[in-house]
Amino acid sequence: MELLAADLDRATIPLLAQRMADGELTSADLTRAYLRRIADVDRVLRSVLAVDPTAVQQAEESDLRRAQGQSRGLIDGIPVLLKDNIDTLGLATTAGSRVLSVPPTADAEVVARLRAAGAVVLGKTNMTAWGNFRSPWATSGWSAVGGQTSNPHVLDRTPCGSSSGSAVAVAASLAQVAVGTETNGSIVSPAGHAGVVGLKPTPGRISNAGIVPITTRRDTAGPMARHVVDAAILMAVMAGAQIGSFTPDSLRGKRVGVWRRAGFDGLVASVVDVLHAHGATTVDVDLPYQDQIQAADRPAMLAEFKHDLEEYLRTRPGAPRTMRELIEFNETDPVELALFGQELFHDAEKAPPLTDPTYLGQRRAAIVLARRSIDEVLAAHRLDVIMAPTNGPAWLASGSDPAGPRTALPAAVAGYPSITVPAGFAGPLPIGMSFIGGHGTDEALLRFAAAFEDAARARRAPAYLPTAP
Repeated sequence: MELLAADLDRATIPLLAQRMADGELTSADLTRAYLRRIADVDRVLRSVLAVDPTAVQQAEESDLRRAQGQSRGLIDGIPVLLKDNIDTLGLATTAGSRVLSVPPTADAEVVARLRAAGAVVLGKTNMTAWGNFRSPWATSGWSAVGGQTSNPHVLDRTPCGSSSGSAVAVAASLAQVAVGTETNGSIVSPAGHAGVVGLKPTPGRISNAGIVPITTRRDTAGPMARHVVDAAILMAVMAGAQIGSFTPDSLRGKRVGVWRRAGFDGLVASVVDVLHAHGATTVDVDLPYQDQIQAADRPAMLAEFKHDLEEYLRTRPGAPRTMRELIEFNETDPVELALFGQELFHDAEKAPPLTDPTYLGQRRAAIVLARRSIDEVLAAHRLDVIMAPTNGPAWLASGSDPAGPRTALPAAVAGYPSITVPAGFAGPLPIGMSFIGGHGTDEALLRFAAAFEDAARARRAPAYLPTAP
């Protein structure tokens, strides 16, 4: 069965699952359609690093289960792409570095859960090298393994990072859904720039086992999708939860705090109009302590990065074991340092151990202030969620980051969930709106986001323009 790009762009997991149950579509057909899209489109996007050679076989096994009345649920037979810092047996897992050339010996726990639910592991996606934590001046969407990923809306613009390949592949309909990871903005920011949905869950809801870390205290995998319902389904599978029926919330009666950051007043005003038209109340708010959070968090992250990455490296055959060995590899490799340096690696090498009192105080201060920044505002205004622009218009991929709204920080450090949903455009470039909830409010946030998605209807398929007009 021939599936056109427009069919794939509009399709949701429930719709595809129903068509497969009715015998109108097979997983093998769906998987081949996505593989054709990758072959046809990704030559200019460079979002997919590798395709799993067993993908069609996985799909045929799903079709056989369905024919025998043994389907494993909604995601059985649905093609999924994985960010290349997630261990995948049989496929390289590089974190964007040539030093991790020997494949891992086992699946990450999140991959094992996807396979157990019947998902088709389609392949791996490019990412900013080392999760955008090798240099403060990293080029977003670039790795020594995959080169530069392009924004599918305007090809000379950045896809942002670090889950750049996952966001771009979903936006371009190269897979039904993808998995990204976030420490501070690495899901929501590329999702906003690509015009798709990205959920940063409450850390701990999804296992970090087998994921290349920055700091395991708040790293988390999360779903990236064209539709909120698909993100909710993928989230449930990755978290090991039962998939029930997903019903969007109503915006009526909801109280939304509006955190206006770094301009974008026109977009914020249009989103406020949508919320008001659907019965929500908005209150302008400001989240305090942002500078203090940043000041305490960054040095604490360096200590955690050194400790956690060296712990992870011990699980990888053929890999260096220390930060010093990584630095030395990069210094001798002809590609790794081609576009930017490894200043954060050098800083991490000198970081104190996790027993150091200064480190412990910094981490404690960052978490307390980040949680207060959200909790106090939610309580003071009796809010359901806080909203803020996820991103500004994508800058030139070859240029420097103009420092966008930076609204991911408080939820990231606090360990609270956040989700970005397409909200509008600046010319041909998408802008996302982030919604932040309190601790553990992932499901409520997803239902709110689905209601906003339905009200705003802002997403559109990429145009693949060579440059902005």
